[in-house]
Amino acid sequence: MMKEDDKNDLSKNLGRVRANTMADSVEVKLRQYLKKMSFKPGDALPKETDLAEALGVSRNVVREALSRLRMLGMIETRKRKGMVLASPDILQAFERVLDPLIIDDTTLRDVFELRLVLEMGLADLLYARMTDDDIDELEEIANSEINKDKSFLVKNEIAFHGKLYEMTGNSTLKRFQIMLLPVFAYVITLVDKPTSGKIDHRGLVSILKNGTKEDFKKAMYEHLKPHFDRIK
Repeated sequence: MMKEDDKNDLSKNLGRVRANTMADSVEVKLRQYLKKMSFKPGDALPKETDLAEALGVSRNVVREALSRLRMLGMIETRKRKGMVLASPDILQAFERVLDPLIIDDTTLRDVFELRLVLEMGLADLLYARMTDDDIDELEEIANSEINKDKSFLVKNEIAFHGKLYEMTGNSTLKRFQIMLLPVFAYVITLVDKPTSGKIDHRGLVSILKNGTKEDFKKAMYEHLKPHFDRIK
């Protein structure tokens, strides 16, 4: 267990910084220090002046490094407590840049493939947490797709798969799926018509109602097979 005196010895635990790598080195050393001293969200950080003195750099350099950590959501300022370690929002950076209009085709393809892999792994959570109301809503979406045009089918494709993520009860997974929607919609609109494999949405609903997890995993692969075929 780290002694309080050791925790307060900033010079010992941080170490000096070389002049030619100022802000980068300070950021790295601050990360290492937070881990070494086992800081937890809500713990107060040392003052800028103390950090600058311990590191042998100016307050401006420390301030720049801290601003980087703040942008990442790793630290925040609280009233009467100063800077504290925060619980970072791990998806925030993705949300800012995940736009098909500014992403190259290779990255779009990679992100779309990530979505396929995620959906292949939904079964365990679905069978642990889905409710009868969830199934009813999913069935309503699937049954509304008959003889509709492309724009409606794209909308329903997104609604159906979005509902699957919601049914997992995992808020991070659901949020990640929402982030992927622009990429998903963009890729889907590039094909002549949204297609399913041997298993369509109604088939998936039927298996959720009457089949097993393994049945659903196999059915999901068949449903997504046209996309996997395009990868090949």
